[in-house]
Amino acid sequence: MKDNRIRLQKYMSENGIASRRKSEELIAAGRVKVNGHIASLGDKVDPVRDKIMVSGKRVVRNKTKKYIMLHKPRGYVTTMSDELGRKCVSELVEDVGIRLFPVGRLDRNSEGLLLMTNDGEFSNMLTHPSRHVNKVYRVTVREKVSDEQLVNLCEGVVLDGRKTLPADVHIIDIGENRTVLNFVIVEGRNRQIRRMCEEVGLTVIRLKRTEIAGVKLGMLPQGKWRELNEKEMKHLTNISVNKGEN
Repeated sequence: MKDNRIRLQKYMSENGIASRRKSEELIAAGRVKVNGHIASLGDKVDPVRDKIMVSGKRVVRNKTKKYIMLHKPRGYVTTMSDELGRKCVSELVEDVGIRLFPVGRLDRNSEGLLLMTNDGEFSNMLTHPSRHVNKVYRVTVREKVSDEQLVNLCEGVVLDGRKTLPADVHIIDIGENRTVLNFVIVEGRNRQIRRMCEEVGLTVIRLKRTEIAGVKLGMLPQGKWRELNEKEMKHLTNISVNKGEN
């Protein structure tokens, strides 16, 4: 008899609960049950026969894939719920009508382009560390930026004992009390740009993501969302496939 079972975290990500990595965290935290029993990492489930519950709510099989971009404002955390009662990006997409989760993350005090979906495989393609997908940011710092600081940012700085990959960083505007930088990185470490700037003596006062893998935020108003169009979806899918082949 054919075995139709799949890994639990894959089933969760495919049905809009969270990314595969976040699903693994939920399983490890004991928040997932399969047929009434607390699940463990490595468990497999039958999508048709098994009853999967996450934090007391049943996982409903997803039949419709949804892909949107959100202009995340500052002050929102990139999670679907928050134990500390902070504002979550989920509040901004309630009218989508389908449960979505973020593709990657933006810090609470950062703003800009955030992709959201209920397609776990799509999310994994764009966020897996091996993909090296370009992400573009407009970063405002308080200080004047020297050539040496720019070189250090471009070549990489050591965070948590490991050097960041080369980045493309250049100045796009200089004001009396600020400098605006254009940052292009291919990693997604926690608070990476802010920490890179700190390492070279710069203080970030504003950080806005404007582009992911060639898909641009454009004029989408803060706090609003829209569906990705066919051209953007094709571009993201091609980028993901091509990166995976390298």
